[in-house]
Amino acid sequence: MSDSNTTDFTNPSTFILLGIPGLEAAHIWISIPFCAMYVIAILGNFTILVIVKREPSLHGPMYYFLCMLAISDLVMSTSILPKTLSIFWFNSREIDFSACLTQMYFINLFSVMESGILVAMALDRYVAICHPLRHSTILTNPVVAKMGLAVVLRGGMLILPYPFLARRWPYCRTNIISHSYCEHMAVVKLACADIRISNYYSLSVAFLVIGLDVFFIAMSYTQILMAIFSLPTKDVRLRTFGTCVSHLFVILASYIPALFSFLTHRFGHNVPLYFHILMANAYLLVPPMLNPIIYGVRTKEVRDRLLWLITHKGM
Repeated sequence: MSDSNTTDFTNPSTFILLGIPGLEAAHIWISIPFCAMYVIAILGNFTILVIVKREPSLHGPMYYFLCMLAISDLVMSTSILPKTLSIFWFNSREIDFSACLTQMYFINLFSVMESGILVAMALDRYVAICHPLRHSTILTNPVVAKMGLAVVLRGGMLILPYPFLARRWPYCRTNIISHSYCEHMAVVKLACADIRISNYYSLSVAFLVIGLDVFFIAMSYTQILMAIFSLPTKDVRLRTFGTCVSHLFVILASYIPALFSFLTHRFGHNVPLYFHILMANAYLLVPPMLNPIIYGVRTKEVRDRLLWLITHKGM
């Protein structure tokens, strides 16, 4: 009599998520920092949205892009954390096949969107510093809206093949996913078919998105640094560069965990599976938690408005 999880099936009705294999005994303890990061991400990003909405002086391109980033962070973290915590707390491991593919789509879609938003924010900093007198005429509200739409369409079109390809594969080995969420390759590797097209496509998307986005960000900051070094005094140079610091920190917080997770997943064959999974979760959880903190601490307008809201409510 065969096991229910290894019987032959083409389209399983459910998958079984194992959480973090090898650290099952520590699931409750791992859930504490995960939950804390999620709560900080939710509160921080909602706070950013509320502050920008309520403060007319923040109704500009930089803060519109910041709101896009906050929405992306909210959706991305919410795509994985509730299910992951239900595994840790209630041992609720089952996930519907369609729900799994939906989770896979949203995680990858908003990861690509976040990278695109960082490029848009770099362009905003470039125009603000290199063409300050034309900033308001170049980055008008319609232009910002079109840039946001382009970011969404790019992500949607690039990631749409992920669930479609995953759905067409036959799954005749097992429906057990050794992961805490429906990570793309963790799902596809369960298929009993030649999955090279999915593997090659996901690699192409990763290199295309990260490669082009990092290139455009680097080009923007090359021009920005050239403009800053041409300024007359050290004080002016530092003050101008200070307007970019928050964005640079966000770039580092977004790309470094993602790059480290990608490299360990592709090339770290001797790295324990639980470390791969922890890094995969970190790159989806750390940026949404850090982004509102970075902008809250480093951006005077956001910090001042937040303090005003707190003191006003306290009166």
